[in-house]
Amino acid sequence: MRRLITSSPICLVLGFALCVSAVSAEETSLFDGKSLEGWRGQAELWTVEDGAIVGRTSASDPIKTNTFLIYDGETPSDFELRLRYRIESGNSGVQYRSRVVDEDKFIVGGYQADIEVTNHYTGINYEERGRGILAQRGQRVTIAADGEKQVESFADGAEIAKSFKVDGWNDYKIVAKGNRLQHFINDVLTCEVIDGQPEKAATEGVIALQLHVGPPMVVKFKEIVIDTIAD
Repeated sequence: MRRLITSSPICLVLGFALCVSAVSAEETSLFDGKSLEGWRGQAELWTVEDGAIVGRTSASDPIKTNTFLIYDGETPSDFELRLRYRIESGNSGVQYRSRVVDEDKFIVGGYQADIEVTNHYTGINYEERGRGILAQRGQRVTIAADGEKQVESFADGAEIAKSFKVDGWNDYKIVAKGNRLQHFINDVLTCEVIDGQPEKAATEGVIALQLHVGPPMVVKFKEIVIDTIAD
């Protein structure tokens, strides 16, 4: 039986300069480092260990669908979200501006900053239960109103991946301002999406952490903070 966890001016310069609006001076912590207060998900899959949220699946009781730990608090529409992650096996990701598809099974759809143990997908923008891969690592993708994509390559994806720590903690930063979405890992821009498809693009929604179907996996998250981006 599944149990419910309840409780109650920045300029990004990476070979080229792209300036987004300044973040506020006040940052909000989404995780207290001690408990899952403010988050909900399948209690048998999520724990707090050594100051980190740990998601873990097993071979003896595999999950049947992707499931998520969902943050219950309010989040701004435009923000800079920062966290540290470590993945020991499997596939995961950070959902943002997302929607809850199934409340009972904690299923979420929307933009995802991908994480994967072999780093094949890490850093890309994947729309869970939506349009699929929006931008590969090293790509800047502009999506037109009709869904057509204009793809620009700003870096080599394999070269970007060399900055990722396979056996250690990595810093993930997600910047969402208007319809521009940027992912950074260890201060390196991994991809960018300008989503101009009105009926598909999201301007707000939940933040969530993913456990993916497949082989047993372990993923850890800590130091999760968010800043509002000023107009």
